[in-house]
Amino acid sequence: MEKQQQQIQIELDEKTAEGIYSNFVLTAHTASEFVLDFARMVPGVKKAKVFARIIMTPQSAKSLHAVLGRTLDKYESDYGKITLPKEGQAKNGSSIGFQPLPEEEEKKKK
Repeated sequence: MEKQQQQIQIELDEKTAEGIYSNFVLTAHTASEFVLDFARMVPGVKKAKVFARIIMTPQSAKSLHAVLGRTLDKYESDYGKITLPKEGQAKNGSSIGFQPLPEEEEKKKK
C-alpha cells in the first residue's frame, strides 16, 4: 500500500523569515524533553546571548537528528565535505561551534 504524502501549509511572517543567526547551541534533556538554546558568540566576549529556545519531545529530537543527517549528506554531495576544527577548537585554543552543556559532557564520561 502506497503512503500518500500530506501537504501542510506553513505560515512564515516577515520577521520570522529573516531568521536568527546562531554559532553556538547549548543542549539539555530530561526524560520527556530536549532543550536547544541557540546563541551567538562574538570573538573576545566571554558571554553568549540566547536568541531562541526550542523545546521538543525525544521523538521530535530523533526525527530532527535524522533529517539533519540527510540534509548534511545532500549538502556534502552538492558542495563537498564539511571539515570541522580538530576537537571543537579554534586555532587559538578556544571552544567554538555547537557544544553540549558541561554537565552533559560529564554524564558521557561516566
